[in-house]
Amino acid sequence: MAATGDEAAAMDSISRVPMSHPTALNLAGASSSTGEGSEGAGESLASAPKKPSTNSDGGVETAEEAVEPAEPDINELCTDMFEKMSVFLQGELTATCEDYRLLENMNKLTSLKYMEMKDISINISRNLQDLNNKYASLQPYLDQINQIEEQVSALEQAAYKLDTYSKKLEAKFKKLEKR
Repeated sequence: MAATGDEAAAMDSISRVPMSHPTALNLAGASSSTGEGSEGAGESLASAPKKPSTNSDGGVETAEEAVEPAEPDINELCTDMFEKMSVFLQGELTATCEDYRLLENMNKLTSLKYMEMKDISINISRNLQDLNNKYASLQPYLDQINQIEEQVSALEQAAYKLDTYSKKLEAKFKKLEKR
């Protein structure tokens, strides 16, 4: 069953008025069906103008146009909204600042690690250069060792040849002795 006329306006005003203001409620029982409104509580609210009920359909009543009452505590709601927005934005900014601090700390740590790696690579480079210098200073001795090795192998070949020649001579001497 649909509400008509004053009842619909009263229900609409009930749904739009905050519950913290009980005097602003305009209940359907407080107004009569003839259109007489409550004078005490209704004066604080803006009264809704009635549409004329003359309709070409005959017996169909038309509802009043609902006018939203002004919120008396709009300043409090705005202040509350701004405070909550401030807290939200402060939280967002704090989180962003913390992210940047974390990133800064990570960058510092990475920089320190790279400095350590740079020092290690400088030490390795220095040690490699020292080894190359020592190898260069030892190179003449290594060349002498290579020459001595070649001479030793040539001497060894000569010793083998001498050994085989001496065995042949010994065999010839034994042969001559037997005759």
